[in-house]
Amino acid sequence: MKTTAFHKYHTALKAKMVPFAGYDMPIEYSGINTEHMQVRNSVGVFDVSHMGEFWVKGPNALAFIQKVTSNNAATLSIGKAQYSCFPNGKGGIVDDLIVYKYSDEKYLLVVNASNIEKDWNWCVLQNTMNAELQNASDDISQLAIQGPKATELLQKLTDTDLSNIPFYNFEVGTFAGVDEVIISNTGYTGAGGFELYMYNKDASKIWEALFEVGEEFGIQAIGLGARDTLRLEMGYCLYGNDIDDTTSPLEAGLGWITKFTDEKDFIDKEFLSNQKQSGITKRLKAFKMIDRGIPRKDYEIVDADGNKIGIVTSGTQSPVLQQGIGLGYISTEYTKEHSEIYIAVRKRKLKAEICKLPFI
Repeated sequence: MKTTAFHKYHTALKAKMVPFAGYDMPIEYSGINTEHMQVRNSVGVFDVSHMGEFWVKGPNALAFIQKVTSNNAATLSIGKAQYSCFPNGKGGIVDDLIVYKYSDEKYLLVVNASNIEKDWNWCVLQNTMNAELQNASDDISQLAIQGPKATELLQKLTDTDLSNIPFYNFEVGTFAGVDEVIISNTGYTGAGGFELYMYNKDASKIWEALFEVGEEFGIQAIGLGARDTLRLEMGYCLYGNDIDDTTSPLEAGLGWITKFTDEKDFIDKEFLSNQKQSGITKRLKAFKMIDRGIPRKDYEIVDADGNKIGIVTSGTQSPVLQQGIGLGYISTEYTKEHSEIYIAVRKRKLKAEICKLPFI
């Protein structure tokens, strides 16, 4: 099993470690709810070095990205990032990702940890224009520093003016005395903060600087368990749960990253355009529990008569709301806001209602 450059710190903090995407990763330190509220109210640090990073370079870099991703990367200026997905040629999704534009001939694609090999093979297969591809996943470490106090903490360790980096923008600068750190105003929590990308050799220096300077802010390490509950409160999709090879971007509510522009001919463009025109029969929607109970992945969603109308893809007890929340694919006739649905839990039907995102 692989380990990240921060593994020694996780074990020193007595984190509960679990196998995830081939890595030994911390699921929790002090408890998922405690860590969740730490990020919502203060600041926490996630080791997300298991994520994948692909460089795309050369004169055909943009042409390649325009082919393999659903969003329109031609709109990116240098220093901007873009959420997108890889359509799979069958109406589904290979993975979701973030595209970073370094220059007109240099981009960084950040993909999910569990899909690195799959995504890399897909990109190589689709590289008919001979863009220069490099899988740098094993060379780069990543930390997500998230929470309302994150920016103030981080600013103490860099001369880069973080207030000049809008959401989904990035700069490459010096951080904690380390050069060439990507400082990205992105995250998966909805609590504010930045993500830092660095070479493995610099990882320890940055971790130790963060925790030394962060002591006055009450900084804590946060595990993947709270990362999941935090993203769910925002309604962010998780690959393998809410999106996969069988779900289309339109069904997943990702029409906003699926751009049908004349100058962009991407994989599945015709299929998805036809699907948009003909309409979808199911859609990923958010719901809150009315009855007491926690929805779990793969629980059936039913109507008042017990007829199956959908399936839960993600669910938890919201630490902020103290209420069960979830996402699920539901027949479109039941997806209007405030519509009553039921979650089948063993032999019971627990009432819930469709709601808007985010949950908080």
